[in-house]
Amino acid sequence: MRFKTLHPSPLVGDTARPVPRWAIRCARLIPLVILPACLWRLPFAFDYEMGQVYAVHKTWHWWVILYVFGLSVLSEGLAYLSFGLVARWGEVGPSWLPIIGGKRIPPLAAIIPATLGGLALIALWDPLPLGFLHIAGVAQVPYSNGWWKALAAVATLPLTLWGPLLLAVTYAYYRRRRGEAVA
Repeated sequence: MRFKTLHPSPLVGDTARPVPRWAIRCARLIPLVILPACLWRLPFAFDYEMGQVYAVHKTWHWWVILYVFGLSVLSEGLAYLSFGLVARWGEVGPSWLPIIGGKRIPPLAAIIPATLGGLALIALWDPLPLGFLHIAGVAQVPYSNGWWKALAAVATLPLTLWGPLLLAVTYAYYRRRRGEAVA
């Protein structure tokens, strides 16, 4: 028996067991919490420093465009993978995929990377570890004025939610699939 979600979407629903509504909301929120940082990062690709001040002028290279856009696309792509934890394609591989197409995905194949990813994101973006970096003497980038620094903080602050949201959705996935064989 398949359970249809109350929120129709090609990315969410039609799972073997019902997905909690809060988990669907969390999965949908993840790409949105990283979007401000991805957009804030884009001007750096074109040598616009967004108010950051450097002691030595950095030389701009053409590959910076690829790096910045690639980082933003990669970040959003990884965020969209969280939909697999609340959708059918997180339980059975889509038929168009080679090797795993149409086959059952072992729960631990999703739970372990999602948990490790969530913990890594907390360590990376949580203000407390970043505060320890500042205490350890790692220099933070200075800004030309408080407005630029505030813009950077507003754009990057939502990133602190990515790890906890991913862990919450992973927990819901674990609870939903825990009756299945974990091997």
